[in-house]
This record gives sequence, structure tokens and C-alpha cells, in this order.
Amino acid sequence: MHPQFSEKNRTMTTEAVLANHPFILHRFPLEQKNRSLQAWDAADEYLLDHITSEYPNAQSVLILNDSFGALCCATSIIYAKEQVLPSLFFVSDSFVSKAACQHNLIENQLPSEHVTFLDSLANLPTEIDLVLIKIPKNAGFLQYQLSLLSHLPADIPVIAAGKAKEIHTSTLKSFNHFLSEPKTSLAVKKSRLIFSNTTAKPVASKFPASWALENTDFTLFNHANVFSRDSLDIGARFFLNYLPAGKKPLKVIDLGCGNGVIGLQVLNRMPNSKVTFVDESAMAVASAQQNVSHNLPTRLTDCQFIHNDCLTDFAPNSADLVLCNPPFHQAQAITDHIAWQMFLQAKHTLRNGGELRIIGNRHLDYQDKLQRLFGNCKVLGNNKKFTVLSVIKRS
Repeated sequence: MHPQFSEKNRTMTTEAVLANHPFILHRFPLEQKNRSLQAWDAADEYLLDHITSEYPNAQSVLILNDSFGALCCATSIIYAKEQVLPSLFFVSDSFVSKAACQHNLIENQLPSEHVTFLDSLANLPTEIDLVLIKIPKNAGFLQYQLSLLSHLPADIPVIAAGKAKEIHTSTLKSFNHFLSEPKTSLAVKKSRLIFSNTTAKPVASKFPASWALENTDFTLFNHANVFSRDSLDIGARFFLNYLPAGKKPLKVIDLGCGNGVIGLQVLNRMPNSKVTFVDESAMAVASAQQNVSHNLPTRLTDCQFIHNDCLTDFAPNSADLVLCNPPFHQAQAITDHIAWQMFLQAKHTLRNGGELRIIGNRHLDYQDKLQRLFGNCKVLGNNKKFTVLSVIKRS
């Protein structure tokens, strides 16, 4: 065990009691340094207590946006009847959330055969007794998910949970637009529930959205849960000024690709390149693939599109260049562990002499971190908000 991950600290942050049942729940990735972040929250507790008392007999449950499997594990126990587990449908856009749920089922000695794992673009099952939703941070993504629920049969209870401060009037309007008129609970531990029902009145989704990429002939398509889905974000706009060009046959990875605009421009500027698009969001990977297919269809054979936890399980010494705009949050938690994971795995994946090129907010001080990890770091450019850095892997 890593010395920073003491057994005492691990126990303090993984032992949960949900709906009067004890669980061991790990937040992913396991290697992150901040073990004080829990794999469940007060909204999970509130939601599970409510369904235990009000919906004791559900046997087919649809669960959306369960961050680390807390709801999946708890409902497995709540709705177990004579050692027969319920049918659960776990729907997530996140590769990490799915991996965490699978790990936590095993950790709690629960089989996974009763759980059907679906990504965010899959068709939803129709034979459902109950729908549980953790309200996502992205309002457009919530609207997309509610539009899917509007196509289900009528009168299925839908119960959503989230932090009280993040449930706005606009949130309730979204429920009312796609489902029945919502009601809300009292706030408990700064969390709140929303109660609604399906109405069998389908409402179409406005996603994927599309827009013209400035200074190009490209049109970009963005699914609902992709960052900056309506226009080019300012970080990507600045990073585009520092992308490679030329005829070298480089193997390039667009890490945390989002809609794939960075990799798309690499393909456009480097006719002999091969680009791998990687993101832990299924919608991001699908958006990147659609954007290459629409804008540079002849280059599809030079691309791979991979839904993954950063560069986990990538072959060592297999890439010439990794391009990345690292996130500094995971859901609502501010954390740098994803950036560190990206840097470490990029070093493992790059060949000797290969380059990691990133853009980051200037206040994050990636320059010092990369200098310590790679032994070198060069500033390629900066403005008031962002800096572009380059490091070389040396043997």
C-alpha cells in the first residue's frame, strides 16, 4: 500500500451505512491521494432512505448517474427477495463510474449478473418499476436524460437527488417539460429530492448540437455531456495555436479528447499522422468520432476512438505525442489527481524522445509538477489565463 494511503485513513473514508446496511465503498481511481473524498454523499443517503420506506417492492430499477456505485450496491440489498437480487440498470456516461461500481459490487460480495451496464447513449429498458437519478452538474445532460425518460411507459416513479443549492427553478422546469409536474422534499443535510413520474408523452432531445468551427470549413457535433457543447472553448482556442504540423508520421493521442477538435485539427495539419481519441465520457468519444466522420471521412482509418480511464492499459512506448487539456475536477470535487494520472500514464505510453504537450490554467502550476516528473519543461506560450507546456520523455 502507498505510504500516503494508511489503513486507518482508508477505513475512515470507505465504511458507509446506507439504508441501515453497512457497505465498503471506494472512490475511483483507487490511487488518488485525497482519500477523504467519499464514494457516496448525503443525497445518496436521503434517496435510499426514502425508497426503502416508500417503494419497498421494486424489482426492476433504472439508476442514472451513480458516481461510484453506492446506489447500485444499496438497491441490490434493499430489493433482494429471498436471496434473489433485483434487475438493475446502471446508466452512466463515465468509464470511471462503471469501473467503480463493478469494483464496489465485488468489494461487498455482490454479484454483477443482476446489473446491466449501459452507457449514456444506449436505449433505455421499458419494463421498469422505479427510476433513480443523481442530478448531474450539466443541465443539458439532465435534459437529455429526461427526454429519454419521456419515451418510457406512463406512471413510472422518478426520484432525483442532489445538493439543495444545485436544484434550481430551471431544474424543476426541466422535469416539468419532460415528465409530470415535480414536487420537492424538504432539505436534509443540504440535500433535496425531486419526485416526478413518466407520462408516456415523448419529447425530443435537442442533442447532439452542432456549430461551425471558426476559421475552418468544419462543423462540430457535440452530445449533451460534452464540455463547451455550443462553441469552441477558450482553452481549446488558445491550444490550437500550438499544435504540430507537417508530414511526419506521428502517432498522436488526444487525451481527454472532448469533442475531438484538437485531434481533428492534427489530422488536418498532419496528413501522415495517426490519432487516438481517448476520453472517459462515452458522449465525448462518440462526438469525436462523429466529427472526424463528418469533416474528414477519408481519415477515419487513421483513427482510434477509445472510451477509457485516461491511458490505463495502453502499451508502453507506443506514442510519439500526447496532447492534453487536463481537468481539475471530478464531478463536484476540485482535485488534481486526474491530471497527475494523465501525466504519469503519458510518460509510460510515450516512446523515448516522445512529447507531452498540455494546456492548463496558469494558477494550477503544472510547470513545476512536470519538471519534477520529466526532468524538463518548456513554456510554448501563455496568456492571462492559460499556459501551454511541453515536456520530453528521456531515457
